[in-house]
Amino acid sequence: MTSTNDPQGGAPTTPRGTLRRPADLARTIDVSGLVDTEGGLLDRVIFTDQELYRQELRRVFAPSWLFLAHTDQFHKPGDFFTTYMGEDPVIVTLDRDRRIRAYLNSCRHRGARVCRADVGTTRNFTCTYHGWSYNLDGSLVSVPNQDGYPDSFRTEDWGLVEVPHVQTYRGLVFGTWNPDPVPLREQLGDMAWYLDAMLDHDEHGTVVVGGVHKWVLEGNWKLAAEQFATDWYHVNMSHASALMVLSPSGKTPKAEVVHRTGRQYSDANGNGAGFPVHPKNRFDAQTVHKWTDYEALRERLGDARVEGPLANGHATVFPNFSYLPVNGSIRVWHPKGPDRMEVWSWTIVNTSMPEEVREAQRLYNLRTFGPSGIFEQDDGENWSEVQAISHGFVTNNVALNYQMGMDSEREDGRHPGTTSELYSDAAGRAFYGRWRELMNTPAWHEEHEK
Repeated sequence: MTSTNDPQGGAPTTPRGTLRRPADLARTIDVSGLVDTEGGLLDRVIFTDQELYRQELRRVFAPSWLFLAHTDQFHKPGDFFTTYMGEDPVIVTLDRDRRIRAYLNSCRHRGARVCRADVGTTRNFTCTYHGWSYNLDGSLVSVPNQDGYPDSFRTEDWGLVEVPHVQTYRGLVFGTWNPDPVPLREQLGDMAWYLDAMLDHDEHGTVVVGGVHKWVLEGNWKLAAEQFATDWYHVNMSHASALMVLSPSGKTPKAEVVHRTGRQYSDANGNGAGFPVHPKNRFDAQTVHKWTDYEALRERLGDARVEGPLANGHATVFPNFSYLPVNGSIRVWHPKGPDRMEVWSWTIVNTSMPEEVREAQRLYNLRTFGPSGIFEQDDGENWSEVQAISHGFVTNNVALNYQMGMDSEREDGRHPGTTSELYSDAAGRAFYGRWRELMNTPAWHEEHEK
């Protein structure tokens, strides 16, 4: 963008009708020394520093594919769901051509949200501040007192800002602000094989039951995303009481439950999944287990998936979408500053599930990983504890250890991609390696600003 000189010899001025943001407002920090993937060390300042957090929004969230919704939330034109991409509010809706689209939920006049409902159906989106109204295709269709604007004002120039790319994968809707992204399926790579173990049980896919549950946790979003990518290690200690509750009365969990063996997948895009491997892996909810035809799933998905990631385990699609196959839980970790996150959680089930089986899975999810779930409470407490002490000067300067499973990564010949042991930090190292890469790489919007 060019500027002109003040005729009186003063500082350069910006031409009328344009804006130019000073480069100093987008200062960048080289994070190379904060993540050592080869040595398995991490500087915990990445969880606490405000400038690093602002850089994350620009360089991690703005260019990445981010989870938005499930296709089952949109059945007729005008159905909408409001969510976030990073901290940017967005509307996801089905337009009149039955195409899922997403828009920045901010009026082009004074910036208020044009949709303040969480979910619903509408014919248009109207800002309650001054009444600017937008169609389902994002176009500006009504401006009160439009005669008061100059002749140069054109409604076609002031539509909602659209998320340029929205793509779906087996019912999951993702979007990215990047105008020229790697396609979603290519970005997933081998991770799609692990996702399919949860999403591809039958040709009719999955549906949402029970709406969306939301709660706030004190802790950095990466703590949650990392754990779901890499951490089976915490289960026996953090969830000991929950495991006893789920065991027969008066008995501790069986040794084969406590000492599980399995694999952990990781890739260069920061995706990760861990899962026990056992010929008799099964769903925990009795009703779901009894209904499930494991032999049919073996024919459809193969032995490796049924004995591994089909029923149990944990996973994260970088940066902040995670899921748990055992109870049909999918969730997104919305960042709300370096010290806080919002958890949004859905329960999804196979479309072919009878109503009583769907309800059993929904209730099991709520009891285990819902807002007051017996496992969820343990996890939230851990993340909050880590965050609460990380602002101390000495504490913040003590490195964290991510060395478990180092040099165990390999192609195992049974599971796609690179895998490690079940008890490993391999996917955590890959997660932060991808974070480091994006944090040190100018994003699409910075390239355009040059």
